[in-house]
Amino acid sequence: QVQLVESGGGLVQAGGSLRLSCAASGRTLSGYAMGWFRQAPGKEREFVASINWSGGITYSGDSVSGRFTISRDNVKKTVYLQMNSLKPEDTAAYYCAAQMGLRLGISSIEYWGQGTQVTVSS
Repeated sequence: QVQLVESGGGLVQAGGSLRLSCAASGRTLSGYAMGWFRQAPGKEREFVASINWSGGITYSGDSVSGRFTISRDNVKKTVYLQMNSLKPEDTAAYYCAAQMGLRLGISSIEYWGQGTQVTVSS
């Protein structure tokens, strides 16, 4: 079994930065894509970014492209989300996710973290 534990969320002013981390425990996630979704109150869960096992293939949602960067360290079994130029509309619970393959699809996620809250004040 695999557990995903997020950290790094918090309160930040608009224009600021945060770095989220997601640490995986349990069996190796070789071949798995990992990444992030987010969900704001009253809204559907939204794709943010994903990265494949080797780190050579990344995808970002349109709303965060150019501001958020995803990376991973397979030795540490950790994926990171560097969030810059944060906006109030980035406020949401951010969930780490993993599934076998090159990218994430919300209906195919095999493992979810419990989420970390990011709040951006204006």
